[in-house]
Amino acid sequence: MRGGGLADAYSMYKRASTKDQFTDYEDREENLDRTENGVWKEIGNPSWKRPLPHILVAIISSLLFGYHLGVVNDTLESMSLDLDFSGSTLAEGLVVSTCLGGALLGSIFSGWIADGVGRRRGFQLCALPMIIGASMSAATSTLGVMLLGRLFVGIGMGLGPAVAALYVAEVSPAFVRGTYGSFTQIATCLGLLGSLLIGIPAKDTAGWWRVCFWISTIPAALLAVLMEFCAESPHWLVKRGRIDLAEEELEKLMGASHVKYAIAEMSKTDKGDEVDNVRFGELLYGRHFKVVFIGSALFALQQLSGINAVFYFSSTVFKKAGVPTDTANTCVGIVNLTGSIIAMMLMDRLGRKVLLIGSFLGMAVATGLQVAAASSFVPSFAVLYLSVGGTLLYVLAFSLGAGPVPSLLLSEIFPGRIRAKAMALCMAAHWVINFLVGLLFLPMLEHLGPQIVYAVFAGFCLFAVAFVKKNVVETKGKTLQEIEFALLPSH
Repeated sequence: MRGGGLADAYSMYKRASTKDQFTDYEDREENLDRTENGVWKEIGNPSWKRPLPHILVAIISSLLFGYHLGVVNDTLESMSLDLDFSGSTLAEGLVVSTCLGGALLGSIFSGWIADGVGRRRGFQLCALPMIIGASMSAATSTLGVMLLGRLFVGIGMGLGPAVAALYVAEVSPAFVRGTYGSFTQIATCLGLLGSLLIGIPAKDTAGWWRVCFWISTIPAALLAVLMEFCAESPHWLVKRGRIDLAEEELEKLMGASHVKYAIAEMSKTDKGDEVDNVRFGELLYGRHFKVVFIGSALFALQQLSGINAVFYFSSTVFKKAGVPTDTANTCVGIVNLTGSIIAMMLMDRLGRKVLLIGSFLGMAVATGLQVAAASSFVPSFAVLYLSVGGTLLYVLAFSLGAGPVPSLLLSEIFPGRIRAKAMALCMAAHWVINFLVGLLFLPMLEHLGPQIVYAVFAGFCLFAVAFVKKNVVETKGKTLQEIEFALLPSH
């Protein structure tokens, strides 16, 4: 949660049980009173409806992120024939990895962009390279332009998740912040699933891969245009000293009765010029080191648990079971989406920490099933059941916690002063680990075999359980000030 003040406006609202979040608060009138000494106090929670349209626009960036992750899965073969690099594993690898390289670049600069021009402009700068890159990829007749287009798209993919996590956390009322924070993961799943479904005709329809890229420019353009009508983060505005504008945006997001209280609370913790003075070194040592280390470690463990390897290997597992690749990918996508929706419903009920622990435990069990399937002690008829069941269980467990929680939790635990830049650093660590796991997975699988590789992943999952239990503070039901106090010593 925001420790500084950027997101403090919403943490101050005493959270009600999420059992009532979409009923009791729907028609409830919130009031604001002044105590005898002139201090503003708040009664009730702001409406969950007001920020919802703004959040739905923001998560278009997550939809695009998921779409571009999966858009080359079914289109790579036909693309390689049209662009004359069929049979070149190097060229095929570059089409995928160039996008990941761009995402690393985008994530590195996301914090400085979000702090420099604001969250809304950050989204628009995320959409711009996606439109340019997708258009270049769709229209090209050469591999070089395709790679340049994928690089541009990757930069947008790197910017999007960090800015989305910041924005959603900063405009959401505290009592539904976990629910709204889960929207980004659901949108990513929808984008990934959409790319798989849209890409199905690519194998039989000439030039369909170009259509797949052109389609992605539509939501990107919508993001850029609709963001013009969305509220800017009031926390960013307060840090910039633009109090009048912050009050206007707060009225859009929460209603007039909550504005004075929110401004009063943010003004206590936000220091207008400090956000520009955050240096990279401050994130790596001193009083901020603990929260930055926890955030980076969560993203590292998310990748070291083997999620991308499991996704990659799932096609082989299903193929052995006689399931066509398209059907297998769709099944995995549906399970991922289902788990993300369940996580959304549980995020503000069970809490972030419980979901993380349960998720990593479930992933450990699932990889254990894969280890058993690869052993010589299991009857042949049971191998397929263990492999397919283990894969689906792993995806489900991941989507319940390890997938949606880290980005939400990081946007909550980082103090407002360093939030955007700390998120950028952790996202960059995420992409580096992602790249390394992708680079080493196949060689490890070839030399060590699936039994040992999955055992390593299971070990990381169990280590993640211990790490979360020891280091992660539960943020459900706590104000941002309480979380900052728990994680950041005052001296």
